[in-house]
Amino acid sequence: MKCIVGLGNPGIKYRQTKHNVGFMVVDELLERHGWTLNKSKFKGHLTMETIEGEKVILLQPQTFMNLSGESLRPLMDFYNLQPDEVTVVYDDLDLPLGKIKLRQTGGHGGHNGVRSCIEQLGTKQFNRLRFGIGRPDTPMSVIDYVLGKFDENDQDTFKQSIDHAADALEAWLKQPFPKVMNEYNK
Repeated sequence: MKCIVGLGNPGIKYRQTKHNVGFMVVDELLERHGWTLNKSKFKGHLTMETIEGEKVILLQPQTFMNLSGESLRPLMDFYNLQPDEVTVVYDDLDLPLGKIKLRQTGGHGGHNGVRSCIEQLGTKQFNRLRFGIGRPDTPMSVIDYVLGKFDENDQDTFKQSIDHAADALEAWLKQPFPKVMNEYNK
């Protein structure tokens, strides 16, 4: 069994913000397969499905970003998942808009959702799919930027990148993570 965790903030106010790309990638997987998040457990919305013979849990924590690990940890405990069976999807200011980067470990890079996951899991050794949102072109606070929506001009790049990220996650369900990294980190 594997688990894909999309980080974001719950509520309509945050729905299409840059900070919610983790939710959006999970939403793309749900849409592709005609699924819905049909359970509310572990402080999150989730579903358990099968893709290509692999059982997968899709999770969107409802704890708000900074407490995401409080949803992930009890889910992993309940299903006896190991950190290498989990991929966390989140926004990254340090990658250009639309670029995705897969990693097997690392620090939080200032991302409070990832920080919470590291604290709750007690390890940095879990898979990540970082989704580039770039940095603001004009002086603005990081909070205002990540909680803002994507510009109209960026919509095509954004949609293609959501598709690309979902493709990478589907590939991970069939192949080892390092192989997927080699293919999608180009």
